[in-house]
Amino acid sequence: MTAPVLSVVVLSWNTKDLTLACLRALYAETPRHPREVVVVDNGSADGSADAIAAAFPQVHLLRNAENRLYAAGNNQGVAVATGAFVCTLNSDTEVRPGALDRLVDFLQANAAYGAVAPRLVDPDGSVQRACQRFPTLATALCFDSWWGTWWPGSRVQARYLMRDFDHLTSRDVDQPPGACFVMRSDEWRAFGGFDEQLALFYNDVDLCLRLWRAGRRIHYLADAEVLHHRGASTKNFARMLVIWHKNRLAYYRKHYGRLGAAWVRFCVRLRIHEEWLRIGRRNRHDPGRRAAERAHLQQAIAELRSS
Repeated sequence: MTAPVLSVVVLSWNTKDLTLACLRALYAETPRHPREVVVVDNGSADGSADAIAAAFPQVHLLRNAENRLYAAGNNQGVAVATGAFVCTLNSDTEVRPGALDRLVDFLQANAAYGAVAPRLVDPDGSVQRACQRFPTLATALCFDSWWGTWWPGSRVQARYLMRDFDHLTSRDVDQPPGACFVMRSDEWRAFGGFDEQLALFYNDVDLCLRLWRAGRRIHYLADAEVLHHRGASTKNFARMLVIWHKNRLAYYRKHYGRLGAAWVRFCVRLRIHEEWLRIGRRNRHDPGRRAAERAHLQQAIAELRSS
């Protein structure tokens, strides 16, 4: 058997139909660069693991008894990968023919680059403008808040979300979309992969920042296309918002120190106050619903305070 050049690691959690579609797309072509596929099932309760084993016996399937979340699950998959290159691929994607080969071609031809990612598209073919610049302290204040609605906060938002980039051409970026991300396997291991303290969010941002600080460039390759169904695993995850805030706090603590973490905590308090007022305005004629939504918010606040 030919040794794989590329190891594709697919993390699956309760996305059986999408994961099967993802694997069908991977096996629908004969790649120029031989590849292996590693699937990490993160304790799915929808029969994903059995369905994958039955439909794709050639897959290297790892079954977790519980959801180890994104960073640990991907690190687990890469740990058994044998290819010279590794691609972390979300289960809610479908690679277009030739896309992964083009990503590997790019890294083979460009030694100065540490990572490359493709263009993502919606099912209707529209481009997902998912590249971002690294978050700053100003980003922590303005993102998803009233402060980002007006200038100068709106300018901070536009910078962070790269609204000046149409995503139709190739270019270097700070952090490309993490749904499909290719690195050299030895470099992934040298950098330690994803930081598992950033269990679900900001782990890809952190890895990209560490690459850039080490002088390794990152490229967005528009000629490689991958269909992405946007957040199929996380949209039904009840604790997603709390984990997002915890992971964001951990990211800022890691890269901005204790003062950065204190600043993010202050920004979160402002955002909580803003949400409290929004709940009141939204339910001014329904006191029962207002009380229920605020009780839910208080529960989230209590969990955040434990971080």
